[in-house]
Amino acid sequence: MRIVAATLAALASALAERVQPAEFGKTPEGATVHIYTLINAHGLEAKITDYGGTVVSLMAPDRGGRKADVVLGFDSLAGYLQPQNPFFGAIIGRYANRIAQARFTLDGVEYKLIANNGANTLHGGPRGFDKQVWNARPLASGGLELRYLSQDGEQGFPGNLQVTVVYHLTDVNELRIEYAASSDKPTVVNLTSHSYFNMAGAGDILGHRIQINADRFTPVDARLIPTGELRSVAGTPFDLRKPTRIGGRIEQGDGQLKLAGGFDHNWVLNKSRPGLTLAARVEEPSSGRTLEVYTTEPGIQFYTANSLDGSLRGKSGVVYQRRAALCLETQHFPDSPNHSAFPSTVLRPGQRFQSTTIYKFSTF
Repeated sequence: MRIVAATLAALASALAERVQPAEFGKTPEGATVHIYTLINAHGLEAKITDYGGTVVSLMAPDRGGRKADVVLGFDSLAGYLQPQNPFFGAIIGRYANRIAQARFTLDGVEYKLIANNGANTLHGGPRGFDKQVWNARPLASGGLELRYLSQDGEQGFPGNLQVTVVYHLTDVNELRIEYAASSDKPTVVNLTSHSYFNMAGAGDILGHRIQINADRFTPVDARLIPTGELRSVAGTPFDLRKPTRIGGRIEQGDGQLKLAGGFDHNWVLNKSRPGLTLAARVEEPSSGRTLEVYTTEPGIQFYTANSLDGSLRGKSGVVYQRRAALCLETQHFPDSPNHSAFPSTVLRPGQRFQSTTIYKFSTF
């Protein structure tokens, strides 16, 4: 019995070392915010705060074993509280991406949301999940569980929505994110993670090579709202089915690129079966770092930080310029509640929303 007890104590101690909490600051309302450090067996390290479920840093090795922080963000909570924070690293909800005219109809009832992107609702509204303090709990498995109750009517969405997000940093160098939600009324749900990646750890992402496993994408109008078309990528700058240097495509004179100021579009992932499939792969030639994205979701938004303009100072005082990062947001399609032909985002009482995304790091 003593041997078993000692073994369990040693295991508990080892797991505790892999999830280390610390205070990160206080919100203007006085709520204490914590940051949790997750470390895997190979030294890959992620720092995640319960404010917005935000990935604050992610230290990944290059081909020579030298580590660098490969996500954009801020050194302190104060940075994330800024109104101009562009969702760095946050969990997005209730509805990731845009809903046109800040409204949708469900079961014959029109719901009016709060607009925060012109006339549209973006990423859940002005006080979405990214601006909430979640209830955090380190797990015996070495993961971090975050819970949030989005109350009926919050930002205009119906239903009390109970959301759980679990982060695991696995020993095969994966940041695994598992989402779950349930509601007491019919509602719409679309959850994602909004990390801004730069696999070089500095500079821009124009030299990164990207591959997206998709034959089609959803073109947008001038409001960046999908037109409803599922357009073939063939013969367009959106054909990323083979590794493609971002800088070789992003400035092409394509009408869709001009509308968005770069890439800010949803790709319709090639999926022959349910479950996790490879959605995208990014390679950074100088460091040798690679990022693979696996997801159960039907789409992925590829965004090239078109709105960064040098006005934000991030970690260590670095000025974040345009094209300083890329986002790969696994999701259902933008504005799905207003497009009956898109995969449904409706969640009804008694149902359970579940989704998994994996960001896997390696070198070449």
